[in-house]
Amino acid sequence: MITSIGGGIVIPTFVTQSLEEIRFWSRIMKEHAFFLSLGFTADQTELINEAKYFIPVFEQIQEQANQYNEQTDPQVIKQFNIQVFQATTYIWAYKRKVLGLILSCKIVSNNMPLLVDHTSREAYYFAKRLKELNEGKLIPLPEAIIKENVFFLKIMADHSKFIGHLMDPSERKLVDQAREFSNDFDQLLFQAQDLDHMRPQSETPSLLDQFLDQNRVSVVALRDFKKTARDLIEACRIKSNIPALLADHVYREADHFLHIIDAFEDHLTSQKS
Repeated sequence: MITSIGGGIVIPTFVTQSLEEIRFWSRIMKEHAFFLSLGFTADQTELINEAKYFIPVFEQIQEQANQYNEQTDPQVIKQFNIQVFQATTYIWAYKRKVLGLILSCKIVSNNMPLLVDHTSREAYYFAKRLKELNEGKLIPLPEAIIKENVFFLKIMADHSKFIGHLMDPSERKLVDQAREFSNDFDQLLFQAQDLDHMRPQSETPSLLDQFLDQNRVSVVALRDFKKTARDLIEACRIKSNIPALLADHVYREADHFLHIIDAFEDHLTSQKS
């Protein structure tokens, strides 16, 4: 279901946007909990059990989201958003606690600090998005276009670093490719931050259009690289410490970013007409 707003902008309804966000991010949160649980040492049972606690929590949210559709009463979805928001803030707090333990050298684990921080940023983003939806913020704003790209470009840069780090060093070509993507997305992130600092003067359709076009080219290339890596890992054709689920996880996030870029570009096009 879609809603038409003055000026020719056509956007998904509150219900549709809410369910799309929850279906995507609840799976991501569940997988974060699983990955974190694998990264602790065997004696860190309390932290492992805390991580595992969130797996059925977000599985239940996934199941509940699949019971709703575009015709569901918006008030029901608003309450659902609040429920999911609370669960997401709890896992965010857990991730920040783990990060604090690692950075203060109170624990040593295979969960890299940047990885834990990365997952907490995604939880914060998800919770913030749910709050915005319940406040009725549906239409993409110029400021949102820039800030969303700042967020996702950082996520893509992190992914590139993780892939390069977790590949076996003997996979020299793939490691080099991951490092090249890391550098590319670092530069795109710096450019996006520069544009953010220039707001509101930078919020012009022509600048934003070029900004999205440039980002799209790199995200498509990284998405395709992740897909290739995922397929090779699943076929046991390369050496790495990357589980197939993690490879698919980062691929889905890149694909999600492309859908967001598409939505922003559609919005800019409607503004020109």
